[in-house]
Amino acid sequence: MPVIALAGCSGSPGVTTSSLALLLSWPLMQGRRMVLAECDPDGGSVLYGMLQGSLGDEYGMRHLSVAARRGDFEDTFWRQLIVMDEVSQDRLILPGLTDPAQAAAMAPAWARLAALFGRIEQEAQHDVLVDLGRRGAFGPSGVLAQQADLLVVVARSTLRGVQAARSRLEALREQFGELGVLLVGSGPYGTREVERALRTPVVARLPYQPELARVLSDGAPAPRTFARSALMRAANGASTPLLQRAMLRRSRLAPAAVREGEGRAG
Repeated sequence: MPVIALAGCSGSPGVTTSSLALLLSWPLMQGRRMVLAECDPDGGSVLYGMLQGSLGDEYGMRHLSVAARRGDFEDTFWRQLIVMDEVSQDRLILPGLTDPAQAAAMAPAWARLAALFGRIEQEAQHDVLVDLGRRGAFGPSGVLAQQADLLVVVARSTLRGVQAARSRLEALREQFGELGVLLVGSGPYGTREVERALRTPVVARLPYQPELARVLSDGAPAPRTFARSALMRAANGASTPLLQRAMLRRSRLAPAAVREGEGRAG
């Protein structure tokens, strides 16, 4: 699977919650694993949200900033991954920063992380989701969006949500060209209306279910039917259009990259 990055905008539902739903429900081919990396420069939420502080701050993105200077970046990356499913051990998460002040020290690490995501997707058979939060597609961490195969903006289907997404998409389109929207209902606007307003395809849609979302965002007790809930079924179904869109964009960009490389060689 290509590397897929998710970004938010003002007033949008949680990018991390949507990313976690995708991580836990994404169908994986035999032998493949999936990594979700919390790359929000404003700080991650998994350690003290879904994981309820059970691991303290022993894991997290901040350790990579030290590793980038020390010279053992890749080894440190693998040690920082948390297994989310002890049985299959095929769904992993790299927790984010615990303090926004740590983002400045990450400047030399973002590009190395983006390159590593590309390598592990191709060489280690790992699928990669990148949670950029609301600001991560800009600034030093923007290299993660630039090198992803697909950048998707998470938006609500309300007037306020659509307006916020429009402004964010306009800014991102100048840098990244083709984008997609992950739409979170409910709201008065359907998929076609949102696509017309945003001039961007809605790649997938998730239901807005705050009670179930708190299982992912805050570690609330999961009901017995959580894995079969409408939220998780929709996240499972979102995998196909997201994958197809990312692969299509990768195939479109590949010839241009080859031509650019040939030009430099000449």
